[in-house]
Amino acid sequence: MTKALAHPNIALIKYWGKQDKLGNFPATPSLSITLDGLVTETVLTDGSTDRFVINGKEQDDPKVAGFLGALRASLSVPPLEIETVNNFPTGAGLASSASGFAALMTAINAHCQFGLSTEMMSDWARQGSASAARSMYGGFVSLVPPLWRAYPAANVDHWPLNVVIAITSEEKKDVGSTEGMRRTAATSPFYPAWVKDAPEDYATASEAIAQRDFAALAGVAELSCLKMHSIMLTSVPTLSYWNPTTLSCMDGVRDMRRNGIAAFFTIDAGPQVKVVCLPDSVEQVQATLRDIPGVLTTKVCALGGNARILD
Repeated sequence: MTKALAHPNIALIKYWGKQDKLGNFPATPSLSITLDGLVTETVLTDGSTDRFVINGKEQDDPKVAGFLGALRASLSVPPLEIETVNNFPTGAGLASSASGFAALMTAINAHCQFGLSTEMMSDWARQGSASAARSMYGGFVSLVPPLWRAYPAANVDHWPLNVVIAITSEEKKDVGSTEGMRRTAATSPFYPAWVKDAPEDYATASEAIAQRDFAALAGVAELSCLKMHSIMLTSVPTLSYWNPTTLSCMDGVRDMRRNGIAAFFTIDAGPQVKVVCLPDSVEQVQATLRDIPGVLTTKVCALGGNARILD
């Protein structure tokens, strides 16, 4: 038996869209932070056939099956029983696929005694979920060309930030990220501009993190988020992952900023709102979000560490 743990990450500079070639390569560079408060734990045992259980329910998951098939084309992976548990809503815009494939690849590497480097595991994890490449690492993480292999941009201690997550729904989203990206790339008239602008946004955010310039990071990260959701909204048929509470949380963050609180929001393919703030603002940010009608619960995270094996 082998047990691994990984944390999800949230992209401050988003990626949305894939390159038209094998390997699950993103169309745009991205920059993320890994979250310590959210955890995926995956246990592997040898089996007679592959079996996948998530949160206690057995599932036929085409993405997991496809990932194992790709891995077996290069490496000797036996039939596996895979049991995965998330301590946060699954498939609801909290990057469960990122932590899931990072934990799975970490477990397979140890279970099969491959001895792959973290860089190579990141490469493989990306083929299950592009954002999983980033969840192999803690702190601030980049995923950029030409290799499209994630690497640490800054460690956990470089800049202690906190993230307060407002959970506005625990339902699985109707349109998965892969289908959403395909639809957006094929139909949004603004998709080419999104791809063109992404490298500049990435460079701006990288410099802000290097200088620990919160205002600069807030400006470019919120803009990247809103650009991404704008191209979703202009897809055909339109694609919206927000609900009314999502919008109320965004307004709440803007109100906090007007009152002098350093905070900004970011939202992935789901209705959950992640609010990045400095440690001395956590309690006030959490209290504000809790008071917004429709917020089911809040979670506070600091920056998390690497994917790893558990004893």
